[in-house]
Amino acid sequence: MKPALSHLLPRVTRVGLLAAALVLGTALPAAAMPGAGKTPRAIIEAQQDLPPQVKGVDVEEHLGDPLPLDARFTDVEGREVKLGELLSKTKPTLLTLVYYNCPMLCNLVINGQVQAMRELGLELGTDYEAVTVSIDPEDTPTQSLDRRRRHLQSMGKPERAPWHFLTGTDANVRRLADAVGFKYTYDASTKQYAHPAVVQVITPEGSISRYLYGTSFPSKDMKLALLEAAGGRVGTSFDRVVMSCFKYDTASRRYGFYIFGFIRLGGMAVFCALATMLIYFWRRELKKGAAA
Repeated sequence: MKPALSHLLPRVTRVGLLAAALVLGTALPAAAMPGAGKTPRAIIEAQQDLPPQVKGVDVEEHLGDPLPLDARFTDVEGREVKLGELLSKTKPTLLTLVYYNCPMLCNLVINGQVQAMRELGLELGTDYEAVTVSIDPEDTPTQSLDRRRRHLQSMGKPERAPWHFLTGTDANVRRLADAVGFKYTYDASTKQYAHPAVVQVITPEGSISRYLYGTSFPSKDMKLALLEAAGGRVGTSFDRVVMSCFKYDTASRRYGFYIFGFIRLGGMAVFCALATMLIYFWRRELKKGAAA
């Protein structure tokens, strides 16, 4: 028996040491592990859905915040202008940030904006204005003029229509982008900008009223956003009545039917009908009394 025990004892000892090592290994704090428990950056990046060039691209909504009206840009004729000099003081403005050498997304955004502007039922220059600013400091006034002419022609508008295309220094563009929460990055390997797709609606006072996201914009949403930003200063009386029946839904990022607005509108209609009927019968009774 003794030889058998002496043979088994080293094996039992090795198994015990191995088990103890495993227990100690699992019990050690992460900081004591190789790499101090930190997950390599490559693994973190691989676990994220967004590709590296999309990082830093977002929209932080700054509703109600003012634009930097003293920011300086260059217009299509090469003149230096302040943003505040171009924004209408009586009408809302559609503001877009793009760059002219963008291979795809900027064109989709602007084309979507043009399509919605054509179907609004509101007139550019009469009811609202538009400003487009290039985020690429290398873009030129000549490119601004070409884009402006092209898009106005597609809308059947004269070249003097108030849609301003601007370029500027990186510092001024960044001031404007930071003010509206438009976060973008430059990818030096592709020499392209990664940026969100959004149109900002600006009030006549120069503050941010609404964000319209995507590359296609329902004309109803754009019209309601402009009417909302204008605060009753543009559009017809019927537009203002319709506006009371719709409300912006932050979850769907669309304007939806507002039941309480409709009920309020219906109540007013019923009240007016009853008042008219009462006045009619009251005047008829007065006439009968006078005849008697």
